[in-house]
Amino acid sequence: MSTSHEPDNRTAERGEPARRRLGLASFRRRGSREYHGRALKEQVYASFTGLAIVTVFALDPDHATPVAALLSLLAGIVGITIAGLAADVLSHLVTHRALPTATEAREMTRVAGAAIASASIALISLGAACVGLFGLRLALQVSVGIYLLTLASIALIAAHRTGLPWRHRLVAFGGLVGLGAIVVGVLVLAH
Repeated sequence: MSTSHEPDNRTAERGEPARRRLGLASFRRRGSREYHGRALKEQVYASFTGLAIVTVFALDPDHATPVAALLSLLAGIVGITIAGLAADVLSHLVTHRALPTATEAREMTRVAGAAIASASIALISLGAACVGLFGLRLALQVSVGIYLLTLASIALIAAHRTGLPWRHRLVAFGGLVGLGAIVVGVLVLAH
């Protein structure tokens, strides 16, 4: 019995993909950063989508209803979540030439679910406006603020984790914020 971390040759000879040989438990242990990175990526996609949707409504709140804003945000977030899940499955098919196992499908679903979690405060805020706890304008301002804070925090953490000198981190942060502004501008124009 070998104690090395080499894959079992009998498994490798059957031509199974490396990820299947190593198993999902090994992938999670070895790739915890990868798993969290994938979940973060889904949250960023959903946050940009959500920010664009609530920004469009915030630009003209007098011609919208809380229910329309809530349903639009919900549809956008669910849509981007399903798109992310479909992309994971398609990527798996191309990479591994097989459908994901049940365990892999659960992991993909958990990663995609991170996108829905990113919209929770905005959905609660718009839900409160639907039941009359406060006005739509305030609910949209809270939602825009939360999304901006979330995306700025992610950019700040990403710049900090680079390990670069503080001036380079500041440039990286500014670049990420600038890219985010471009993304939001394009998405708002598309709506």
